[in-house]
Amino acid sequence: MKEGIHPNYREVVFQDEAANFKFLSRSTIETKETIVWEDGKEYPLYKLDISSESHPFYTGKQKVVDRAGRIDKFYRKFGGAKKK
Repeated sequence: MKEGIHPNYREVVFQDEAANFKFLSRSTIETKETIVWEDGKEYPLYKLDISSESHPFYTGKQKVVDRAGRIDKFYRKFGGAKKK
């Protein structure tokens, strides 16, 4: 491989702050923080807002949205005829 043109591909710990869940993967992402992993080695740390541990689709904890109420609210706000 040609020197100096490839990103630094290494092991990185990703931490979901919402679920306090961590996993080790490989990435080229740049980080400033580090963490000591379960194997005793120090790895770069990247903090996530959401992952499979906290995402509603994967956890099964989705909100049920009242669509009829939202549609009625839209028509009250912006006018127009309701579809039957």
